[in-house]
Amino acid sequence: MTVDEFLVWAEGQPGRYELVEGQVVAMSPERVRHAEVKASAYLALRSALNRTQLPCRALPDGMSVRIDDTTVFEPDALVYCGARADPDAIEIPNPILVVEVLSPSTVTVDSGRKLSGYFSVASVSHYLMIDPVKRLVIHHARGAGGLIATRIASDGALDLTPPGMSLSVAELFADLPPPADPAA
Repeated sequence: MTVDEFLVWAEGQPGRYELVEGQVVAMSPERVRHAEVKASAYLALRSALNRTQLPCRALPDGMSVRIDDTTVFEPDALVYCGARADPDAIEIPNPILVVEVLSPSTVTVDSGRKLSGYFSVASVSHYLMIDPVKRLVIHHARGAGGLIATRIASDGALDLTPPGMSLSVAELFADLPPPADPAA
């Protein structure tokens, strides 16, 4: 199946799917932790953009990102810049930042196939992999000459240039209950 065929097919299907090398892959149900971190990440990105004058927008999950003719992923959140997307679009062709919240069933795909896939999209400058259990962010950033630099952060700020914004790691987890005390 091609991405174009998949996008038409997926609109009429219950549930959520991705297309990987022409094969339809059902997305697993989410745990509350995953959904809360995903929502918190979207809100943090939106807030960070609101502090700037950038012509960019954050979107929650549900948008498709075309990797190639036979692969399309649905990140947990994304940022794109430029003209506002068509309100009826289901695909964002030029994301600058994509986010995936890690879970035990997706960590291998998120750190492998999706890492290489997202960076095959010319517009992608940042890929944030958020670990909701360890409360850290693995920030992959495209640098000069296409080199991908990786930073693992549990605190501090993430420099998201381009587009030219900063986001604290704490903001990504701001709406969540405090982690359980392992000593308790």
